[in-house]
Amino acid sequence: MYSIQTENLEKIYGKAAKTYALRGISLNIPHGRFCCIVGPSGHGKSTLLQLIGGLDKPTAGCVLIEGVDISKLSDNALSKIRGEKIGFVFQSFNLLENLTALENIQTAMMFSGMKPIDMKKRSLDLLDVVGLSDKTKSKPAQLSGGQMQRVAIARALANDPSILLMDEPTGNLDSQAEQEVLDYIFKIHKTGKTIVIVTHNQELAKSAELVVEVRDGLIAG
Repeated sequence: MYSIQTENLEKIYGKAAKTYALRGISLNIPHGRFCCIVGPSGHGKSTLLQLIGGLDKPTAGCVLIEGVDISKLSDNALSKIRGEKIGFVFQSFNLLENLTALENIQTAMMFSGMKPIDMKKRSLDLLDVVGLSDKTKSKPAQLSGGQMQRVAIARALANDPSILLMDEPTGNLDSQAEQEVLDYIFKIHKTGKTIVIVTHNQELAKSAELVVEVRDGLIAG
């Protein structure tokens, strides 16, 4: 079974002066695979990831998440799919500065219907998964870059999604923090989740089970 499929995916920005971000990308990512999307900056990698995650809509073509064409869903149905099946991790962490690590993770479960006590327990369990059990009360300003990204990963796992999408998750980290984050990403992958990472890190790409190279809005090779 495929976790992610795209068929002739196109994304065009502008009307008078058109910019072609994607020019017809078709790919299949099987369930549970570790996939890296690589290629030069500005050639469509992040656009592809955003379309896969339902953060933007394609100009043409379609995206299927576990067999469901998300490009045809209503906004409410799309939000439901994203909330249940997809976790996002970004280069800039996107943590709320005034909340603790524990509270940042809990925010992802606000609309899940979980009881507050269960939300807290799951958040504590996830902090343990990423090795931050001692940082529950720490706010982002009190954490290192690597620790902030590990909190962001824990938050992305809050609703137990089957797919994790990551856009340059180690791009703002030094080499030691980068390795810490990668160690936890590999650990999470072993639980059976599908992971798709946009990266310039060639060493990371060498560890992937599937590498998709994007150039000029097309899959190279």
